[in-house]
Amino acid sequence: MRAIVIGAGPSGLAAAACLKKAGFTPEILDAGKKIGDSWRRHYDRLHLHTARGRSGLPGLPMPRGPRYPSRDEVVEYLQTYAEHFDLRPQFGCAVETVKPSNSGWRVTHAKGVSEAPVVVFATGLNGTPFVPEFTGLAEFGGNWVHSSSYKSAAPYAGKKVLVVGFGNTAGDVALDLAEAGVAVDMAVRGPVNLLPKELFGIPVTSLGILRKILPYKIVDALTAPILWLKLGRNEDYGLRSAPKGPNAQVIEDGRIPMIDVGALAQIKKGRIGIRPGPERFSRGTCHFVGGSSAAYDAVIFATGYRVDLRPILGPMPDVLDDAGKPLVSGGRTAAHGLYFCSYYVSPDGQLRQSGLDAEAISADAVVARSEEHTSELQSLRRISYAVFCLK
Repeated sequence: MRAIVIGAGPSGLAAAACLKKAGFTPEILDAGKKIGDSWRRHYDRLHLHTARGRSGLPGLPMPRGPRYPSRDEVVEYLQTYAEHFDLRPQFGCAVETVKPSNSGWRVTHAKGVSEAPVVVFATGLNGTPFVPEFTGLAEFGGNWVHSSSYKSAAPYAGKKVLVVGFGNTAGDVALDLAEAGVAVDMAVRGPVNLLPKELFGIPVTSLGILRKILPYKIVDALTAPILWLKLGRNEDYGLRSAPKGPNAQVIEDGRIPMIDVGALAQIKKGRIGIRPGPERFSRGTCHFVGGSSAAYDAVIFATGYRVDLRPILGPMPDVLDDAGKPLVSGGRTAAHGLYFCSYYVSPDGQLRQSGLDAEAISADAVVARSEEHTSELQSLRRISYAVFCLK
């Protein structure tokens, strides 16, 4: 049976490999030019926050190396993964529409039309770069970009830079700039949670077992004193504490707390300044909430991404929420044969979640196929019985 997988990044490759193992013939469509195209475009200093041993995809562990794989190591691993499972994506195949058809689903893309009873969306959480609307941004006059366009500190030498946001990407970018001697501030728009990269020598993303034993709010309450001892109070860095713990922030809000890889030390040393959230911009200046302002040569918006699949799927209220994000990721949806892989933030690492979702999707697709065959057999029996009665 055929299956169409949209995306040739970690989620798409994992989904295709699991479907292939389950007896499907996957066709992989990707808008990019190479496997893991979006990973190749990430900033130079990027390293996973999850340990190597927990970052492999189903059926092929990551090769040995430093505990936290680099961007280039992830890209190399994805290439190896595709070769290992003989996965051959079609590149330059931007998907335009996905609609129901007699054979299941009809996918229209840049190179034609494909049909299959199973379609898996695996384009991930990093869909469309999101920059909030700020008054005066068009008049700022400086160099402003979304963090998806940031590669290294080199173009910012001798400049004063504002990084808007306080997630992991914001922390990495600000740290990269500070270590290169660039004058950098971070504009923090709200209360935050902080996590160390490791606790007691264990990667913080590997401590998910606690959530399996206890409710996540209790885990937050139990670990709060340990985090205070490890990192200090948020107020020590000029930051406000979030009203909920880090696990609650992920599970309830879909937001990953900043996992510190060195930015907090630079904040304490005064090499990274902390500012309130931006209120508006004017020429060469950011005006902050509360009335203060400062001049900048460049602004980098580390303000995340938005996922909206409505332009491809159309309005599907049983499948997508009001913003166009899947209601179900890694499981059966209200539309038979339509699946979504790794569209929800995981505190255990997104690569690991991609693998878990891929395995769950392939398992359900097998069950759904069996249910179809059972239904068809029952229909044939009813028809045969009706014909027998007519005789």
